[in-house]
Amino acid sequence: MKKIGILGGVGWPSTIDYYRAIAEGAGRFFANRGHTAPLPIPRMTIESVTQSQTRALRGRAGDERSWSGFDAVFRDALLTLQTAGCDFAIIASNTPHARLHAIRLGVSMPILSILDATAEATAQTGLTRALVLGTTVTMQARDYANTLARFGIVANDPLDDAEISEMQALIDEDLYAGVSPRARDRLLAFCDRNAAPGTAILLACTELPLAFPEHTDDVTFSAGGHLFVNPSAAHVAAALQLALEDEA
Repeated sequence: MKKIGILGGVGWPSTIDYYRAIAEGAGRFFANRGHTAPLPIPRMTIESVTQSQTRALRGRAGDERSWSGFDAVFRDALLTLQTAGCDFAIIASNTPHARLHAIRLGVSMPILSILDATAEATAQTGLTRALVLGTTVTMQARDYANTLARFGIVANDPLDDAEISEMQALIDEDLYAGVSPRARDRLLAFCDRNAAPGTAILLACTELPLAFPEHTDDVTFSAGGHLFVNPSAAHVAAALQLALEDEA
C-alpha cells in the first residue's frame, strides 16, 4: 500500500473525517478479500495547519503576490509530508485547491486534486449543470467551473456577495466545530433559493457534508429534493484507489 499524506486542520472536523473514511474504506476493501481483523489500512501522516492563520493570510482575487504567505504555509506542510516518506498527498480542504498551482511549486510528491475527483463524480450523475457551494474563496474562484467544463458540465455564475457571505457564515457558525441542529435546514433553504431543477449541488467545502451525517461517505446523495455531490467522499475514494492499486 502507498503511504498517504493528509494536509489537514482546515478545519479539524473534516480532517478527522478524512482519516476515518480512509481507514474504514481500506478495511472494507480487505474484508471483502477475506482478510480478518485487525484489517490493514494504509500508513498515513497528518500535517495539520492552523485555520486562524491561513484564513488571515488569504490574498485578493487576481493579485498573485498577495497570496504568497498563504501558499507558503501549505507548501511547507506538503514538504513536511514529503520528507515523512508519503507517496502522495491530499489536502483535506477545498479552499487551498484554488491555489494548488502555486502551492505545489517545489513539491515533487504527487498531490491528488479534489477538483478532478469531484468533476468525475459529477459527470457520473448525468447532470450537466452544477452549483458550487463553499467558502468565499471557492465560490468567487473559477477553478471548479473550469474543471467541470472539461467534463461538459456548466457551473453557476458567481452568486451575489450577500449569498456568498451567507454561505461563509453558515460554514463558520454551524459547521466549523461539528454539526449544529440548524445546519441542514439552513443549507437546504440556501439551495432552494439558488439551485434550479436538474442541478448537481457540489458541497465544495469539507465542512458542508457534515450537515448530512447520514451521507458522510456517499459520493452522491439526494436530500430535500436536491442531488448533492460530496467532494470529500469523492476525494477519499480517489485516494483509496491510488493507495490500494497494488493490492487490487
